[in-house]
Amino acid sequence: MSDPTDIIDTMDYKRKQVSKGYSGETLKVDISRGTFEIKEVTDLMKEKFIGGKGFDLYLLWQAVTGDTKWDSEENEIVISSGPLGGTPVYPGSGKSIVVSISPLTGSIMDSNVGGYFGPYLKFAGFDALEVQGKSDQPVVLVIDGIDGKVWLEKAPRDLSDEAYEITRHYHEKIGKGEPGKVSVVCAGTAAGKAMMGCLNFSWYDQKRGIFRLKQAGRGGMGTVFADKGIKAIVARCPTVSINSNRPADKKALMEVARSHSGEIVALDPKQNEMARVGTAHLTTIMDDYDLLPTCNYKFGTGKDIGCDTEVMGREAYRKRFDPGFDGCWIGCTVACAHGVKDFELTSGPLKGEKVWVDGPEYETIAGCGSNCGIFDPDHVIEMNYWCDTYGLDTISVGTSLAFVMECYENGLINKENTGGLELNFGNREASLELLHQMARGEGFGAILGRGIRNMKRIFHEEFGADLEFMNDIGMEAKGLEYSEYMTKESLAQQGGYGLALKGPQHDEAWLIFLDMVHNFMPTFEQKAEALHWFPMFRTWFSLCGLCKLPWNDIVPEDNKVMEEPAKVMKHVKWYADYYSAVTGNMVGPDDLIRISESVYNFQRIFNLKMGYGKRVHDDIPYRSVGPVTEEEYLSREERYDIQLREQVGLDPSKISLVERMAALRKYREERYERLKDAVYKRRGWTNDGVVTIEKARELGIDLPDVLELLQKNQ
Repeated sequence: MSDPTDIIDTMDYKRKQVSKGYSGETLKVDISRGTFEIKEVTDLMKEKFIGGKGFDLYLLWQAVTGDTKWDSEENEIVISSGPLGGTPVYPGSGKSIVVSISPLTGSIMDSNVGGYFGPYLKFAGFDALEVQGKSDQPVVLVIDGIDGKVWLEKAPRDLSDEAYEITRHYHEKIGKGEPGKVSVVCAGTAAGKAMMGCLNFSWYDQKRGIFRLKQAGRGGMGTVFADKGIKAIVARCPTVSINSNRPADKKALMEVARSHSGEIVALDPKQNEMARVGTAHLTTIMDDYDLLPTCNYKFGTGKDIGCDTEVMGREAYRKRFDPGFDGCWIGCTVACAHGVKDFELTSGPLKGEKVWVDGPEYETIAGCGSNCGIFDPDHVIEMNYWCDTYGLDTISVGTSLAFVMECYENGLINKENTGGLELNFGNREASLELLHQMARGEGFGAILGRGIRNMKRIFHEEFGADLEFMNDIGMEAKGLEYSEYMTKESLAQQGGYGLALKGPQHDEAWLIFLDMVHNFMPTFEQKAEALHWFPMFRTWFSLCGLCKLPWNDIVPEDNKVMEEPAKVMKHVKWYADYYSAVTGNMVGPDDLIRISESVYNFQRIFNLKMGYGKRVHDDIPYRSVGPVTEEEYLSREERYDIQLREQVGLDPSKISLVERMAALRKYREERYERLKDAVYKRRGWTNDGVVTIEKARELGIDLPDVLELLQKNQ
């Protein structure tokens, strides 16, 4: 424990033994009042909200009102893993989910992350953690599950905001030198200055003898963290084993875990090589299928700007990643959490120093690379390092930079506005300079850190920029920047982004290949069915504390000839067996969808509570739907002309380019609205996108305040 003079508040507790995946208690900490509260996990929570994101949403719902803002004292950071989280023999079982009101969207944000903290929190005695209030001085929250103590302490004055240093400090101070017993959550210097701050979750890499990081990146969770005055949250727990969750049927758990892990070990080297190159392999695949965002999503391949994508594809990162096992949770055979050793920085306060870099993953490669017109793997690695160090979401950073670059190239902003920076596509030095400015909260970087939705307003009001054009090219929806996939030719993925509850993130529905490449869902009804099943199943992972990659990034060799190959039903059955073995609740594949539907609809209702959650909030920028500029149209002229002729009934040779673009836009926007209709109907919502009272009752989420809210909005 810390020096008594540094302790603000403390509480002793008796750690309950986890049973069937649950500790049975949650912890609420109010740092304004210096209070600790232990709450019982109710039967309702376990039956309807399951864990992970479900527990987070349920607890936050009770803590806030519809008037609560992201920087209100009553807003919370809520963290939970789930009943399956922390299983050391099943691949991908180390996830945590963070939920809060987002600075970027103003509504509910969930962000998933690896890195040990969620399981450690549970094994320290708590299925979820709520942190409410604010401190006027930097504080550290410590949850010591070995000694049975929780305390708030003043953050050491000489301790930097750098995640690796904070983790090392508390490893020695709280972990008492036992490397595998402590995990830390912290932000960085930029999190308090930008609205896209992320959280770093640490774990110990035994092979290398260093601490590693994963990020809860999306939606500004680190910004909320910093606004509350939290320096770090530390969890310490006993040694983890297969018995830590006290599964209902240990033998059944071992059998299904052995099957899934064994398949990954055998097939990953033949398929995507996740254990060697992680998600970097996606760069080449996306480029091959015209899906790699290039120059603010104008193009889908580097070839359109004369760049060779292979320079930052699979082989480029194979050469740069440090070899060795890289799982971000114990026993995960996917092992995709790679890093670069002894990377020499070319900018910033550590220029010239050699550092360890965790990553990059595909989203960072595409966002900070191709989408900004930069095809340089070392530049991406450096952007990755500084984003992690400063506590910034690489997706929002990359997509925001790409938007700014297109605005600059179109004369919407100029050097006078940018402080002298020439922000053309491909400008590596300017990208890095803006990143460092964001961390300092200075210059044009401070504006960039506000995110695209705010930048559109600022550019229009202060610089006189064309708002209509910016709305077309500003790749954000619900206030959240797009993740890194082109969607112009996939109506289903347009819905996967636009209809996602928190904003355009691919973790709800990634349907591009099924829709665009394989044409598995030609009708609106088939697309709507996919936009029901896939978000529900993907939600299930976030309820249970699981990573999605083992599900469909390595697939059985005979998957193509199986029924519904897109769903990888063999794995879905294994996940049902896994859930049954741990919790003792015997379920099948269809039950997993029903389990998720309650939480999914509850989150939509939560959005409604916060003033969102209706049809208008599911709108998306036109660039997500079709070509905004003549340059875009002409780059795919044959494709678009064929569509006009065959699907719209127009002869493109008889009308001007402007008329062709207008006709295509009308057709594509109407299709997106028809897709909304079909999806709302399939989900049991009104035509305005509101969950019906009947649906809430059917799902058992008809709580009194839920019904009152729905009655006002039917």
